[in-house]
Amino acid sequence: MPRKGGEPVDQYLQLVFRNEEGTLFTLQLGFPKENLTEAEVTQVMDQVIAKNIFQSTGGALVEKVRARLTSREVQDIATFG
Repeated sequence: MPRKGGEPVDQYLQLVFRNEEGTLFTLQLGFPKENLTEAEVTQVMDQVIAKNIFQSTGGALVEKVRARLTSREVQDIATFG
């Protein structure tokens, strides 16, 4: 479950695209909503491509590659201040 109040994000939605040069471009978003569906992610990725929302050093995004949820474990060792 995402944390609030400035604490570290422990889950991300990664949207991976291919650009005009054929290289990968990853958009990483924190705090994804729970229970995302393939249809929702597909619709968003299609809109990103169609509206040319992001440019990469390799040109416009032209193809969806994958969408995935990633998570990490955060363990505080010490807290100061």
